[in-house]
Amino acid sequence: MSEEVQNTNETGENLNDILRIRRQKLADLQKAGKNPFHIVKYDVTDHVADIKENFEAYENKDVSIAGRIMSRRDMGKANFIDVADGSGRIQVYIRIDDIGEEAFEEYRKWDIGDIIGLKGFVFRTRRGEISIHAKRLVLLSKSLLPLPEKWHGLKDPDLRYRQRYVDLIVNPQVKDTFVKRSQIISEIRNYLNGKSFLEVETPILQNMAGGANARPFITHHNSLNIELYLRISLELHLKRLIVGGFERVYEIGRVFRNEGMDTRHNPEFTLLELYQAYTDYNGMMDLTEDLIRTVAKKVLGKTVIQYGDIEIDLEKPFARLSMAQAVKDTCGVDFYAIHDDETAKKIAKEHHIEFNADHKKGDILNLFFEKYVEENLIQPTFIMNHPVEISPLAKRMPDNPEYTERFELFILGREHANAFSELNDPLDQRKRFEEQALKKAKGDEEANDIDEDFLTALEYGMPPTGGLGIGIDRLVMLLTDAPSIRDVLLFPTMKPLD
Repeated sequence: MSEEVQNTNETGENLNDILRIRRQKLADLQKAGKNPFHIVKYDVTDHVADIKENFEAYENKDVSIAGRIMSRRDMGKANFIDVADGSGRIQVYIRIDDIGEEAFEEYRKWDIGDIIGLKGFVFRTRRGEISIHAKRLVLLSKSLLPLPEKWHGLKDPDLRYRQRYVDLIVNPQVKDTFVKRSQIISEIRNYLNGKSFLEVETPILQNMAGGANARPFITHHNSLNIELYLRISLELHLKRLIVGGFERVYEIGRVFRNEGMDTRHNPEFTLLELYQAYTDYNGMMDLTEDLIRTVAKKVLGKTVIQYGDIEIDLEKPFARLSMAQAVKDTCGVDFYAIHDDETAKKIAKEHHIEFNADHKKGDILNLFFEKYVEENLIQPTFIMNHPVEISPLAKRMPDNPEYTERFELFILGREHANAFSELNDPLDQRKRFEEQALKKAKGDEEANDIDEDFLTALEYGMPPTGGLGIGIDRLVMLLTDAPSIRDVLLFPTMKPLD
């Protein structure tokens, strides 16, 4: 028995006794030559959702469905049960006169949680509930563990994440979240494919971790006897494809970062990255806004959505604001008027902002932004023109080279997208990689290495390019009103109980 199963349920029944009785029922079936686990298939002709949505077409017609017993109401020689298939839940009327005494007695030994097949005709009860009048029943799989109690369900978040299979059985809204997740990803693909982007796949195991500032997972390849990294980003390989002549590429894939865990972070998550030649970060802003708005319309049928008690308007044009201006508007510190690192550090001390000795003005601007601005960006807002110190892969602004053509999209105080006018100058890129390598040598485990092969690719020439990354999990959280990233991951990373 699983450690999570308690000794008694809410009615005071001893669960050890329940488990013993269910196993005995299985043993009796096996002894009688009726082992449900020997059944290899069942012909399903209809699904609950279709029956309920098209009752007029189904009324008085025979159907064959399969699903799990979710509840039962014993009324002597006539019973009602609720059966749930992959599309929904329906009431089934079972009468001894219809299925026969022997079959009825067998049915009465079945348990909530058992998976059955049934044939019967569709009707509406006197109370108006769409139901199936059973003519024939068959046990397809025996549930040896009891489902959570009807009125209490599976509530403990930790247990829900560990036993997602039970969560999906007893909490229908959870299944709806993951159906929407699949639809969101499908609509993203439809949108990009419709704009002539090509979906590609790049390596998960890489010789070095690059394309983002993050601590990687490291593994060892026995045959080659080398250390490999699980990718932290999709960027550098996708930009190699732009060098190779593809003009619009994207990938939706898992990335891995060996970092902390909270309601917005899981060690592995799903990322969309796309690259388009001959455009810049302004083009990426337009695309990002239109993509998110379009996906919301397609999946939810609306662009004004509710997240908790906050209304988010995805229809209005997203706000656009430079990072330095956002900081100035919020706390009055004008980084455009600060011209050296020491002055920035002095002002940081005055505002009780901690920084490292090797931090420069741009790093400190970002610390001000994180403290004063980020959490207040509730409605969709593009924060633009990040300092070069925190943007090693973005192109400098021609009129202000201390800053880059980069934006991040914030909604609900969370980053949802990150995009650049991509740096395509191999000499500038090498210099920035070298600065990152110095940071790494001083102990910054999130800094980039020098990727010589990527620099070689840039030396062959990469056209002006816009690049975009969107965290799929956070987008799903936004569109499904999910409070935690674990609520939108079928199997989030969990520490083992033992």
